[in-house]
Amino acid sequence: MSQSINSDKAPEPVGLYPHARKVGDLLFLSGVGPRKKGSKEIPGVTLDSEGSIVSYDIEAQCHSVFQNVRYILEASGSQWENLVDVTVFLTNMKADFATFNRIYAEYFKENQPCRTTVEVNALPTPIGIELKCIAILKK
Repeated sequence: MSQSINSDKAPEPVGLYPHARKVGDLLFLSGVGPRKKGSKEIPGVTLDSEGSIVSYDIEAQCHSVFQNVRYILEASGSQWENLVDVTVFLTNMKADFATFNRIYAEYFKENQPCRTTVEVNALPTPIGIELKCIAILKK
């Protein structure tokens, strides 16, 4: 048995998938980016008239993506401290990893889930970071 979960605070998915799915005592989050609910604007991103990235602030995107993960965890009956695995997708490892790693350390001082960070050529929307997370439901 599994159950789909959607948060009323996190941004709408860009495809046909839920924010998360409960399976037993585990919670699997779909890829989470930094967009805000109800808006196509991305914190820290400036686009030109054709939708191409002119500039971006990875720090603003990190804070926003972590907030969106928190919204989804809370809507699912879990919490930040219950994260057990985080996969990070960055579009510019060389430029953004140090900033991301510093901000990540601020958010994960107490709970330290397993983590994998990979560089990707692009993400579905003009963002610089996306997280894929697994959490437990009970602690």
